[in-house]
Amino acid sequence: MTQLISASVCKTPRRQARTGWLGWLVMCLALVSGCATFKTIPGTKIADTPQHRELLQRVEEYRIAMEQREAGKLLTLAHPNYYEDSGTPTAQDDYAYAGLKRVLENRLSSVRWMRYLVRYRDIHITGDHASVDIRYDLSFQLMTEIGEKWERRQNDKRLELVRDGDRWLFTSGF
Repeated sequence: MTQLISASVCKTPRRQARTGWLGWLVMCLALVSGCATFKTIPGTKIADTPQHRELLQRVEEYRIAMEQREAGKLLTLAHPNYYEDSGTPTAQDDYAYAGLKRVLENRLSSVRWMRYLVRYRDIHITGDHASVDIRYDLSFQLMTEIGEKWERRQNDKRLELVRDGDRWLFTSGF
């Protein structure tokens, strides 16, 4: 019996060492698998999901319509509750869907050429509302009273969209 007890006591440290090593290994594997990468949409750091792809497709439609200066197409992408505050503290330059057509036609009619590049930064979806954060690089040629004028603008922007039936429509951000 003494031999049996001493033999089991001698094996306990080995078992503890083996159990400790195994526990450490399991913990490391759990940490490494927690850091596993997820599939992203090529050229972005955005998770590749059907909803994200659908939103980016809609923003691409907007980007192409802007480059082609198609005010009519842009209006079909806007929700009837569209509202733009223009990012200023006064309400003088704010407009809703009714004013969007006028604003688009006025601004796009003087543009002779446009290049509109978009880098997709992030997407947030809450129910039927989504926001797409982008970094844009816009170059364009304007016809002014004194001749041609070239401009370039770069900035971050948030596009707000709402699901309307089976499609996403813009509620602000044009």
